[in-house]
Amino acid sequence: MKRYTFLLALITASLFITSCGSDKKNEATDSGQPVSVKVNAVSESGSSPFLTASGTIEAVNSANLSTRMMGYVTKVHVKVGDKVSKGQLLVSINNTDLQAKKAQVNASITEATAAFNNASKDYNRFKNLLADNSVSQKEFDDMAAHYNMAKARLEGANQMKNEVSAQFAYSNITAPFSGVVTSKSIDEGDMANPGMPLISVETPGTFEVTALVPESEISKITSGTSVNVLVKSMNTTLTGKVTEVSTSAANTGGQYIVKVALDKTDASILSGMFVTVQFPIKTQEKVEMVLIPKSALVTKGQLSGVYTVSESKTALLRWLRLGRTFGDQVEVLSGLAANEPYITWADGKLYNGVKVTIQ
Repeated sequence: MKRYTFLLALITASLFITSCGSDKKNEATDSGQPVSVKVNAVSESGSSPFLTASGTIEAVNSANLSTRMMGYVTKVHVKVGDKVSKGQLLVSINNTDLQAKKAQVNASITEATAAFNNASKDYNRFKNLLADNSVSQKEFDDMAAHYNMAKARLEGANQMKNEVSAQFAYSNITAPFSGVVTSKSIDEGDMANPGMPLISVETPGTFEVTALVPESEISKITSGTSVNVLVKSMNTTLTGKVTEVSTSAANTGGQYIVKVALDKTDASILSGMFVTVQFPIKTQEKVEMVLIPKSALVTKGQLSGVYTVSESKTALLRWLRLGRTFGDQVEVLSGLAANEPYITWADGKLYNGVKVTIQ
């Protein structure tokens, strides 16, 4: 019996101490100075909604250069980042076989030229003899046929020379326009194959965006529409105009290609950067969106939320489900109702339960 009485007294004392500690903790919390904050009401937008699509930035003037002949690369005259001029030699491919073929063609032209000149003299002589009735018509016809054959052989040899000269253009890859070398996929000693990309060149300064739009939304986009383009890596918004709207998705997996010409900008954008294009669309239905500034968001890992003010004037962290981004604002799909205030600035550290005073 004494043992049970002792245990009961011990438990009572423990509860008393715990209660006192809890009261002191709450008292310390309650006696802390409240954090001064600024709040803002959720904006509810009923304006025209946006259709967003992902895309990449590309140079308007770009080319991937290749060859139509097979051969070893003897020299690569440029490297990535070099500025080149139109007609500048970029890659040289071994053309020993072409040199030999060119010599054969030149020899054929020399032979055909001599034969044609000789046939031409005989033709003119027989023509005069025919006028004097010194040769028969058949003899003159045979000579005319010989002349025409010599003329055809010379023409064929000259066309062969043009073909060889065209092949030389594919052994010496030159820049089709002035620009910058953006990629190089071959080195000296490598084997160049027909159709294989060797060098890429583009003209910097003028860019466009190629975006893919699903078939359910492509009918809402029209050419000439002004759009906003958000460059994700730079957190920068550019402006542009729709220039092309594809009418077929046969080769793009059900996605329609839309091209946007970017306006001139001082931003240091580069080809290949990923962007989000915001296409304004018109609809007869009023679409209400809850928007908040991105600066008010609190992120923890993959979660995003905002601090709100409870009825007891304390901070309350509210987790949100976010949607599309519109410039410096983001759409709230759930977690925050329209016209509900949230904290945009605090003169101190915020956490759940801290007292706040609204400025």
